[in-house]
Amino acid sequence: MAKKEKEAKIVLERTYNVPLRRRWRYAPRYKKAKKAVTTLKEFIIKHMKPAKDEKGRILLKIGKYANDEIWKHGMKNPPHHIKVDSKKDEKGLVTVELTGAPKEEEKKPKKKEEKKETKEEVEKKEKQKEALDELKKQETEKPALKEEVKKKAVEEKPNAPFQR
Repeated sequence: MAKKEKEAKIVLERTYNVPLRRRWRYAPRYKKAKKAVTTLKEFIIKHMKPAKDEKGRILLKIGKYANDEIWKHGMKNPPHHIKVDSKKDEKGLVTVELTGAPKEEEKKPKKKEEKKETKEEVEKKEKQKEALDELKKQETEKPALKEEVKKKAVEEKPNAPFQR
């Protein structure tokens, strides 16, 4: 795994109440939420002035909770305005998240804890193994048992018209 870079310092942090209705009013109903997201991006670009990368793309990230808030009531009915916290780091990357959204912390992989088996669990496993062994024995003995049964049947009825 590649080493993760340290988080850049936050240079600028602001809270905005972004008016979305001004722009999505003029979009068709089936494009209103998409237009609201575009409006949010345009507003943040205008007010926070994010940097561009070497390919000319604007360094702007809209958070999961902000996006979910816009799309909460479906494509045709976005909110009229949304309150967001925007942060600009020293590299020029602007991240936008819904005000009051939970902060996502780095997920550390949990170590697998070795379970110590109790006596009861060990006994259960042994019983299961014994039962499986008995089933396997019965399956291997079945052809031999069938032959013995046939021989006994033939011996009991020697005058039978059909014998094998």
